[in-house]
Amino acid sequence: MSQKKPRTLNITSIMEEKSDTRNYMKHVELLGIHFENELVQTPIKNHEKEGNHEDNIGLGLLYDRFEKSATGCGSDTRSDPVVDIRCLKRKQQTEVHPSPMERFRRRHLSVTLLCEQSWCEMKVSFGLLRPLVKLKEMKKPEVKAGTTIHLRRQLEVHNIVPIQAQSREDSEAIKLLNVMHMVSLLQEGQCVREFPVYGVLEGVFLMGVIDELSYNKEGELVLSELKTRKDMSLPGEAQAKGHHLQVGLYKLLFHGMVNGTVKRSDIIRHLKLEPKQVLGTGVLNYAGSMGMEEGIFGGLVDMVLKTLTLAKVGDIQRLRLEYIHQESGMTIDTKDVECDEAVLRGELRDYLDYWTGQREPRGVDIEEAWKCKLCPFEKSCHWGKDEAEASVSVDPGKKPK
Repeated sequence: MSQKKPRTLNITSIMEEKSDTRNYMKHVELLGIHFENELVQTPIKNHEKEGNHEDNIGLGLLYDRFEKSATGCGSDTRSDPVVDIRCLKRKQQTEVHPSPMERFRRRHLSVTLLCEQSWCEMKVSFGLLRPLVKLKEMKKPEVKAGTTIHLRRQLEVHNIVPIQAQSREDSEAIKLLNVMHMVSLLQEGQCVREFPVYGVLEGVFLMGVIDELSYNKEGELVLSELKTRKDMSLPGEAQAKGHHLQVGLYKLLFHGMVNGTVKRSDIIRHLKLEPKQVLGTGVLNYAGSMGMEEGIFGGLVDMVLKTLTLAKVGDIQRLRLEYIHQESGMTIDTKDVECDEAVLRGELRDYLDYWTGQREPRGVDIEEAWKCKLCPFEKSCHWGKDEAEASVSVDPGKKPK
């Protein structure tokens, strides 16, 4: 028996003033295919062409260059002790270490970026410095195949309604209307896919897109995350770690949304949006079709947040990972995931310490040095070499052979 698919919003026509590359990335993000607009938010004006960094430059040297430019002390002053002392004092007075959040002007972090961090922080750091390399990785056949499968799954339960966005507030308003519409479908017991989630966790605004929310036979709300695999095999422990982190963070964000933890001020302040911005014609027309007459962005935020808290859809009770083979479409396996909130928040705080400038980025442990062979930044990164040298101990009583 066929059932008419419920409609949900999706921006397929983006702000006209954007470039083709930015249009592509925005389209991918708003289809919820786990890229979440990371590259669009990386305004690195000095590195528009791939290869501007020499292959032998490490992050430490890049930070050293930043410090020298801030203090005015270069290598030509080292021979003069008086100048050295003056430069040292000036450096202590003016030295500023912007956090990665500040340096790369990030208003928020995506859940998927944190999952990449669980694989290797050095790779994430280089990806921020050289976004075109990261973009090239996203164009790999296996990534495109995964994107296609996710979109196909979304279209099984939702129709796409193109909406023209005329401002950043319009773009966020459409996400909010998506949330409002999907919550109403959840209340009817229907399955929804590509559900946007957002909120403040440990002081940082996070955003993500849940692959699927549905109720099982026991009436439990189940979060399912689809992972596509090039090979007919399950991921190793290192890769599965990021998958577990992803569904755990989605659960925390969803819980905050439906329990009133997310505030209007969080969305306005962290995303730097204008609450008095008048919504565009396309957004207003669709909001009106949903029975919403609010024409100001801030008012729409209030209505959606109130609707979430009154919906009574409950918290997510099951976390599930579904692995399918890209070529055949066959299910490899389905794994249930246990979530210890205390452990999860501790792990999250550690990752956020890097973004807020509390510590330097870390590379992989020596036991996972095999990851470096898969990394496009292997030649630029000295972490693996330094770790290998540090792991070699020499007995001072013996001469090395």
